[in-house]
Amino acid sequence: MQTRSSGNTQGIDVSRYQGNIDWAKVKASGMTFVFIKATEGQTYTDPNFQKNVSGALTAGMLVGTYHFFRATSTDGAKAEAAHYASTLNKVGGAKALQLPPVMDYENNPGNLSKAQINTVAKAFLTELQRLTGVKPIIYTGNSFASNFEPSLGTYDLWVARYSSTRVPDDQPAWKRWTFWQYTDSGKVNGISGNVDMNEFEGSAAELRARYAAATPKPPEPFEPVKPTEPPKGGEPMTAEEKAAFDALKAQVDKLQARQQMEVPVWAKAAVDAALAYDTKNPLFSIENGASYDFYRFITVMYRRGLFKK
Repeated sequence: MQTRSSGNTQGIDVSRYQGNIDWAKVKASGMTFVFIKATEGQTYTDPNFQKNVSGALTAGMLVGTYHFFRATSTDGAKAEAAHYASTLNKVGGAKALQLPPVMDYENNPGNLSKAQINTVAKAFLTELQRLTGVKPIIYTGNSFASNFEPSLGTYDLWVARYSSTRVPDDQPAWKRWTFWQYTDSGKVNGISGNVDMNEFEGSAAELRARYAAATPKPPEPFEPVKPTEPPKGGEPMTAEEKAAFDALKAQVDKLQARQQMEVPVWAKAAVDAALAYDTKNPLFSIENGASYDFYRFITVMYRRGLFKK
């Protein structure tokens, strides 16, 4: 496979073992992307998963997640995919993140044959894509990659090979890597101890473009709020302010009427700020949840500073 390049963008992957992470320092150190452990098997969820996703997104990193695969049957594989997808819903779903979900399949505790390895892998990948709407990535080791048949080469490869001199080997399914995990003993500001280091086969802009289809389209811009901000919380509205408020509320109501979900962790600060902005004239109520697009819209408005008093 290809060598590393000085123009390639850098990233890390983390789990609970990295403890509390200062994501602003990680981003400032030159890391562009991160894959965060979400789940393992049919029941385990990394205790730092939601906190890490929220912190990395707030710092402006490109965020993906991974699931450590343990299944030895197709039913088990589908159950693991369901557990992973359900956990991703706690952060808004796979489409709320910039990078696709990952199947981490790197060992064979069930002593499966190559045929069985491919069968359970395909069952997981197919089910995960059905549940999330996003085509996954495969993570595996340089040696274990030889178990995968050529048909799995349609999935991007994230390969582990810890070497500064040898590139990952060509495999039946892949002749190029998309991500290379090149050491498990990296040092990055904001993280105590070692961390896995990774490289994408291109620039940060190319990384964003590659997976743009996996990320949601931003909400349509809300033009009426640009010339005039909503009224200050608790103060009487002028006619112009009331028109802006009514237009904003109409857009909110439209988005909220779609399929409902609980507040995802990445939208909580925005929702709290919007609800606290003017308790006498609340923009919305989320007693029964709201749609994904609604939460995205409120988050965009929050980041534009519309809910600052």
